[in-house]
Amino acid sequence: MTENPQLHALLAACRWIGEKGWCPATGGNMSLRLDDKHCLVTESGKDKGSLTEQDLLLVETATSYVPSGRTPSAETGLHTLIYRLYPQIGAILHTHSVNATVLSRVEKSEALVLQGYEMQKSLSGQKSHLDCVNIAIFDNDQDIPALAARVATFAETTPLQYGFLVRGHGLYCWGRQVAEARRHLEGLEFLFQCELQRRLLEAK
Repeated sequence: MTENPQLHALLAACRWIGEKGWCPATGGNMSLRLDDKHCLVTESGKDKGSLTEQDLLLVETATSYVPSGRTPSAETGLHTLIYRLYPQIGAILHTHSVNATVLSRVEKSEALVLQGYEMQKSLSGQKSHLDCVNIAIFDNDQDIPALAARVATFAETTPLQYGFLVRGHGLYCWGRQVAEARRHLEGLEFLFQCELQRRLLEAK
């Protein structure tokens, strides 16, 4: 694993996320695709701001099986689902920021629609602030297979771009490589903060 530059990039991204306060306590989980059959997923109960290579566990993407017998994140099934749905995705970052968590509860519909922000162009393929960026929202569930099944059903008809929110929980976002996933995370967090501030001001 030590020769994988994407692994080093993921560990650096985790430290950066920790410094931002987007994964308080031991919240959140991160992963990296290794090949068509395997990924690395963070071990359960680890502080994401101080991860080492040993805190990332080998997981079989098709089954979420962990050959080492150690315990990966409880939400590993969502990571492996995303890798199965979208072969182009190389890294997934799941965070618990205040802005993402609050907005996912304030917004009562099935998606958060972002429009009118120049920073939408931080998301791959976005060319104009006039376009709409739709971030799907799924109700939280401690039954991860059930939650994953709902995400899979949604994705059958509506491709998920950039990421999705879990209500009252946080954000899953991704990219083809760690750098793109990190850029998407930073861009979405900025947009979430702007949207939350806008709603607060308009409510006065």
